[in-house]
Amino acid sequence: MNIETIYREYHDKVLYYIKGKVNNPEDAEDLCADVFLKIQKKIDEYDETKAAPSTWVYTIARNAVIDHYRVTRVTEELPEEIVADGEIDSDLLQRETLTELADALKKLSDEERTVIVLHYYEGLSLTDIEQRTGLSYGQVKLRHNSALKAMKKFFDGREKPGRAGFHLV
Repeated sequence: MNIETIYREYHDKVLYYIKGKVNNPEDAEDLCADVFLKIQKKIDEYDETKAAPSTWVYTIARNAVIDHYRVTRVTEELPEEIVADGEIDSDLLQRETLTELADALKKLSDEERTVIVLHYYEGLSLTDIEQRTGLSYGQVKLRHNSALKAMKKFFDGREKPGRAGFHLV
């Protein structure tokens, strides 16, 4: 399977899916482009024995939409002094966010960190993590929930007046 085939087969479907989730048509177009860039980067990692192409493509699209709303939620909470004429220094925001995420991940146990990285950074489902790690589904879910609670506590404890808050759902 190559990127051209995937693009021809799924572009319109993915765009339709994203437009159903995102209100702004320009954002939907941008997200769709991001999805296919990510597919192009990750195509060598795709394993047909683990998931159908459609499952893989839609998982990437779903994660892009989720990430879009995470960024939107964070930027809506930024103090006014960081926002200038509606523009945000995205490099500053990204560096600050990555630094805080790295700090939060350091507070987790190795097992919790592994589950979080596999789920949120590699896009694996909890079932896929179960298969990859050899843990039971219950153990994976427990570590996932425990890690999210620990990260929420970490970010809530770091909130300061006049500073952007990060809230995990």
